[in-house]
Amino acid sequence: MSVVFPHDRTRRPGQSAARVAYDFYATPPEATRALLSVERFDGPIWEPACGDGRISRMLIEAGHDVVSTDLIDRGYGTGGIDFLAQHQPRARHIVTNPPYGGGLADKFIGQALTLCRRSGGKVAMLLDLASLCHPTRHSKFITTPPSAIYALDELVCVPGGDDARIPSMRRADRRYCWMVWTPGHAGAPKLWWLSTAQFRAPG
Repeated sequence: MSVVFPHDRTRRPGQSAARVAYDFYATPPEATRALLSVERFDGPIWEPACGDGRISRMLIEAGHDVVSTDLIDRGYGTGGIDFLAQHQPRARHIVTNPPYGGGLADKFIGQALTLCRRSGGKVAMLLDLASLCHPTRHSKFITTPPSAIYALDELVCVPGGDDARIPSMRRADRRYCWMVWTPGHAGAPKLWWLSTAQFRAPG
């Protein structure tokens, strides 16, 4: 069965005045720790939108071998790698917080599912919770359903990786969930709730 998410390449800075260039929103460590508390990944993991390495570092801390790439070189992993242009998986599993603007999240999901059909691995994407309730995605999710959806109670993904902006940001501005696709899954996904507070570093 072919993957139904679109796969065309449009990634440009400044698509929306309200968004950071290339949609770089750094992922707090508690998001990845929360995912690893409920999902197991046997084998190496590819982080294809690694940014400054915040997801990759947490995966490595948990004992995983990680391949880290990004279109933009932010001083971590291998820059200049357009995930949407790749034809072969670089690891068994894919875990990332994809860019959202211009339909890029849908394109990342479609590409990841295509590649992981070849590798036999899982796909885990950190997504806006509102993305579950969009008319253009209904048929896509029904045709290619995730195996699990984990709703996160509060999380701030940092614009441009600038941690100095966190105190001025409201945690309720956006809600997130991890969506996980497992090879061979069919039918309704498991839905569960994760509290990020227990996975935050003290202080």
